[in-house]
Amino acid sequence: MVIDSRTFIVTGAGSGLGRATAVELAGAGARVLCVDIDVAGGEGTAAAIGGKADFVRADVTSESEVAGAVEQAGEALAGAVNCAGIGIAERTVGRDGPHALDSFARVIEINLVGTFNVIRLVAAALAKGAPDRDGERGVIVNTASIAAFDGQVGQAAYSASKGGIAAITLPIARDLARHGIRCMTIAPGLFDTPMLAGLPEPAREALAADIPFPARLGNPAEYASLVRTIIENPMLNGEVIRLDGALRMRAK
Repeated sequence: MVIDSRTFIVTGAGSGLGRATAVELAGAGARVLCVDIDVAGGEGTAAAIGGKADFVRADVTSESEVAGAVEQAGEALAGAVNCAGIGIAERTVGRDGPHALDSFARVIEINLVGTFNVIRLVAAALAKGAPDRDGERGVIVNTASIAAFDGQVGQAAYSASKGGIAAITLPIARDLARHGIRCMTIAPGLFDTPMLAGLPEPAREALAADIPFPARLGNPAEYASLVRTIIENPMLNGEVIRLDGALRMRAK
């Protein structure tokens, strides 16, 4: 798919992988709707990009708010990149008793249900559009994590949410094939995002040392580059791509 002059929704665009993706797509000529609940972050991303980006304050778990963003995108909408998400560390049985059910449900609601909410509403809008000369109407890229496969101690909720995103990739790609809409997922390893930014430097170095090559944290721009490749390559569909430098995480 040609990116230039098309519109893409990027959730979680206020920071990290989402911000880098918004910048990458705008640099390729797209109009980007930067969706986030972080007003300062989302507005900051849109301002940094300039005239090719707009900020939309929306909670990915809200049907009405996401529908509003899709409506704002208009007929030029060509897809979405789902980067919004949260992470927690909580053991199934900890010092204070069992894992809190509310915190488990919250991670699933934001990461998995929120991702599916965006997918279904964006796909419904794309299906109404005219296909390009190759019969393609749009592309949806989701963000899982290698925690979907190598979940560590305390990652039951996070791994479940990201494993769910990985698992729905193929069936959704099959569902949407008749509409000419592709669905892909990226499973990043350890990236230099706000989630890791608060760690002391020795801790960051220790994490990076576990990565075979390159032995460093991933750069969000490298994630964004893969998003662009997925959008531009029509044969990439229904797959989960690990982006992790060959990292296989230890138990803890």
